[in-house]
Amino acid sequence: MPLDRPGFPTRNKNMPVCPESPHKILVVLHQEHSTPGRVGRLLQALGFDLDIRRPRFGDPLPCSMRDHAGAVIFGGPMSANDDDDYIRQEIDWIGVPLREDKPFLGICLGAQMLTRHYGGRVYGHPHGKVEIGYYPVEATQAGHAACPEAFPGHVYQWHREGFDLPEGAVQLAQGSEFDVQACQCAGNAFGIQFHPEVTYAMMCRWTTRASERMGDPGAKPRESHLEDWFRYDAAVARWSAAFLRQWVGLAA
Repeated sequence: MPLDRPGFPTRNKNMPVCPESPHKILVVLHQEHSTPGRVGRLLQALGFDLDIRRPRFGDPLPCSMRDHAGAVIFGGPMSANDDDDYIRQEIDWIGVPLREDKPFLGICLGAQMLTRHYGGRVYGHPHGKVEIGYYPVEATQAGHAACPEAFPGHVYQWHREGFDLPEGAVQLAQGSEFDVQACQCAGNAFGIQFHPEVTYAMMCRWTTRASERMGDPGAKPRESHLEDWFRYDAAVARWSAAFLRQWVGLAA
């Protein structure tokens, strides 16, 4: 399925994937007009086509990862605790890449779904706080070792719920208001609370269309989002590129 907006680069022919390996990454999105942003562009530059599915709007998920090299579940305004059929379906479906030892990446809601799949807790802040904007995080020793590029010290957040570290998982980064910011489960499965996919244009849209969220307890004002992008995004971009190269390499 093609991307839903122009401007994404075509696959880099100079960086081919092993011909015996699938060339597609399964991408799960949760809103009609959302995109995989920077993460999608980086995966395409690494030689992968993006197979975009939106189960919320009726798209099926494959019963096997035979035709895919990995899967990414992105975020959305819903909760992993919701009772909607598609939420339960996605949480259960995560078992497919886990059983087949295919790389899995959950971003924000996707990370919370990964936690729910393992029976862990997804919860709101005890004082009703949110993280909306850039916030500091601290990598653990395992987080520093998980990627050759330095873990970013500030990351872009947009969430009102956090998640517990799943049983048997390794914590990669921690925060002050929501402790678990990144984790690794079952070797090839990663969950990250923050949003490395966000581009400046996406940030402008989010802070405009959901401007009311800037009034939530703990949220940063819109001007802070835009100013901090110039302070912190370069480090996030470097880490994202290095992380994804290593993540897709786990498929080999």
